[in-house]
Amino acid sequence: MYDSTKPYKNEILKLIKQTWKTPYVSVEDGVVKKKFSYPEYHHTDGIGTKGIYHWERRSLKNAVIDAMAMNLNDLAMMRAKPYALIDHLFIPEDDESAILEIISYLTDKCKRMGIAITGGETAIHNNMNGLEISITMLGFVENQKPNRLKTGNILIGIESNGIHSNGFTKVREIFGSEHRPEFIEPTNIYIDNILSLNKRFDVYGMMHITGGAFTKLKDILPENTDIIIRRDHRLHPQEIFYEMYNKEMSDDEIYKTFNCGIGFVIGVEKKDTDKILNEIKGFKTAIIGEVVEGHHRIRIESMFSGQEVKY
Repeated sequence: MYDSTKPYKNEILKLIKQTWKTPYVSVEDGVVKKKFSYPEYHHTDGIGTKGIYHWERRSLKNAVIDAMAMNLNDLAMMRAKPYALIDHLFIPEDDESAILEIISYLTDKCKRMGIAITGGETAIHNNMNGLEISITMLGFVENQKPNRLKTGNILIGIESNGIHSNGFTKVREIFGSEHRPEFIEPTNIYIDNILSLNKRFDVYGMMHITGGAFTKLKDILPENTDIIIRRDHRLHPQEIFYEMYNKEMSDDEIYKTFNCGIGFVIGVEKKDTDKILNEIKGFKTAIIGEVVEGHHRIRIESMFSGQEVKY
């Protein structure tokens, strides 16, 4: 039965207080005092319908990683260092142990990254099938630059580990009530690598391949250029993507819905490519394409059919 007094709130407060002293802020009685004066970037995202699988499988730690990743990777595109977050947890029943487990995982991740949890809310929605962890993350930008590709940029891809946290409405449409281990694999987090690269190299446009997938690259593409992504690289789609493609998806649909094995894309100078490929730690990387003169199109040689897809 739902207890509107939320008897676990003091336990939550004990957990999040562990994050209240960082190199970037201090929190006293809920008041945040910043130790910097840089411009800021703020972002909100959650895990969407992937939360149905996480709730059914009780993969709560992975759900927290997903929620963090969806925000951290987008902060990385803006070259922003995260310093604080506010969470909004939605669950379908008043499950105290699940709530405390989620906040405990979130606290641990934030302590290790120097992120203060400065606020939050838990909502019980008994008309939901799964959970949602929505996070608003705040970051500061020490060296602001446009997130924009230019002609001649070489595109480097960083591997995904599968579906990540987008396209699960389509996953449910294809697989119905079936469950796969791939459905609860947590999203890769790229921010440490990206912020490190940004300090040492000229990194131009960057894109986290999420909802809208490869069509999102248009957002960072000048009008008089095209992106060409070739298929002769080693970041192949995972088997789950081939299975979905063979069931009922076209080249056009799969490349605008899923990451197809590539979770993050950066545009760099040709002279820096070898050094950058060696610099990225923990993930498989590859040169996947280039920016050429054109008409504001994304041109992809499909890994599934070999045909060219254009957006």
